[in-house]
Amino acid sequence: MYLIVGLGNPDAKYAKNVHNLGFMAIDEVAKKLNIEFTKKAFKGVVAETNYKGQKVVLLKPHTYMNLSGDSVRQALTFYKLSTQNLIVLYDDIDIPLGSLRIRPKGSAGTHNGMRDVVAKISSEDFPRIRIGAKPKDGYANILDFVLSDIKKQDEPIYSEVFNRSANAIMEILNGTTIENTMNKFNG
Repeated sequence: MYLIVGLGNPDAKYAKNVHNLGFMAIDEVAKKLNIEFTKKAFKGVVAETNYKGQKVVLLKPHTYMNLSGDSVRQALTFYKLSTQNLIVLYDDIDIPLGSLRIRPKGSAGTHNGMRDVVAKISSEDFPRIRIGAKPKDGYANILDFVLSDIKKQDEPIYSEVFNRSANAIMEILNGTTIENTMNKFNG
C-alpha cells in the first residue's frame, strides 16, 4: 500500500499559487489513476484505488501548509503504514524552475510544510518528490513569492513537470525502486 500526499493550501484563492505545486502534481497522479478526491478524511480530501493488487491512497491535507503533518500522521496511523510507504510531493524554491528531485529520504530543508510533516511523524525516512520553483529572476520575499500565482509564461513548464511527477509516481507503483526512479526522472 502507498499513501501519496501532495502539499498545498485548500482555499480557492491559493489554487494557482507556487506553494500549491504539490496539490497540482497529485491532481495529475489522480488523473493517471482515473480517480477523484471525493472523500473527506484525515483533515483533508482523499482519493483511493486499487492498482495492480495494492491499495493506493492520495491525500491533500486541508490543514494549510504549515500544519500538513497533522493530516499525514493521522493517515499513516489509520493505515498502520511505515514511512517507506509514504511519498510526499511539494514545491521547492531551492531547486530550479521545472526540475524534479526525487529522494528516498532527507531533511525538510527550508519548506515549512515538510518541516511539520517530519516533526509530526518523527521521521525524515520517507520518499519525496520536490518540484522546482526557483524563479529565474529571484524574489525579494519568500512568503510573497510562494503565495503568488504561477506566472503565465511558466504554466507550460509546470504542466510538463506535473506530468513527469505523475509518471514518476506511476513508475514506483509499477515496482520500480526509488533509486531507479531517481535516475530516470531527476533533473
